[in-house]
Amino acid sequence: MENNNSSVEPTDRPQPLGDCDDVVLPFRVELINVIGRLVRLGPALDTIISQHAYPEPVSRRLAEAVTLAALLGPAIKDEGRLILQVQTDGPVNLLIADYQTPGQLRAYAGFDEAKVTALITEKEMAGQTVTSADLLGSGHLVMTIDQGSERQRYQGVVPVERGDLSAAANAYFEQSEQLPTFIRIAVAKHAIPDGSRAWTWRSGGLLVQHLATKGGKTLSAKTEPSSSWDEDETDGWTRVNLLAKTVKDHELLDPLLLPERLLFRLFHEERVRVYPVKSLRAQCHCSRDRIKHMLKSFSPEEIKDMIKDGKIEVTCQFCNTSYVFSPNELAAQ
Repeated sequence: MENNNSSVEPTDRPQPLGDCDDVVLPFRVELINVIGRLVRLGPALDTIISQHAYPEPVSRRLAEAVTLAALLGPAIKDEGRLILQVQTDGPVNLLIADYQTPGQLRAYAGFDEAKVTALITEKEMAGQTVTSADLLGSGHLVMTIDQGSERQRYQGVVPVERGDLSAAANAYFEQSEQLPTFIRIAVAKHAIPDGSRAWTWRSGGLLVQHLATKGGKTLSAKTEPSSSWDEDETDGWTRVNLLAKTVKDHELLDPLLLPERLLFRLFHEERVRVYPVKSLRAQCHCSRDRIKHMLKSFSPEEIKDMIKDGKIEVTCQFCNTSYVFSPNELAAQ
């Protein structure tokens, strides 16, 4: 998934980042053919979540989807988008997380407000926590890579069981791409240390992946099956996978623990090498001109049906920004 022939010289030692939030750090474990990415989201995630007035358990599930998109999206080498769409039979029936190169993130959720409220009340009365399984149930995770009209759109679909998005992504790589993969995601609300008693959303994610001997591929390409690996590769992957599973949620979330330091802590015995970090940010793609262009594609009769109180108002599902147009404005050429 990563280009291992980077022209940027990697480093064996952890280097200060200055700011270790809203970044994805690519790395490679050199003793075997393993690549990975470590994601830290702070203000970008908090901005995305704060744009919606979702109940906290819904926001937490959306944060998981955003983090997963941030882990997988950087595999796209050229201009393009990765869209993660989770459709389920649970009270939260839709999660959309969108990554656009070079690091723009946006997301929204769809849910039955009455069912979510009833579930939260029921769990609180029982002294229990609302889980992903409670909210999402079962369904499908659809991963779409769109690299423009000149390239074929790629789409993969895997089941989601008990609301576990990381397990669904793991299953995709294991079954469809034949790439053994480990993914872990942690999400939490942290108190802002300024005495204001305010809270902010944070997340972290780790992806490690065993590539075939012939090297890395993109999300949409097949590689050699695991049966072609020699015994040393298999043993090496087993060892790295076990090391990756030792990572703790607080390590993925800790703003004082540099991502390079965490990778060094996990994999230094396997000669981990890190590459330049890539920035992530919350950014929607909507604009007044885009919405206007979209509205002009409707017929006059359809536009008439949209008019309320003498105006047409369109709200972006991703960033919750509202755009107001007059009928005359849309009629003008």
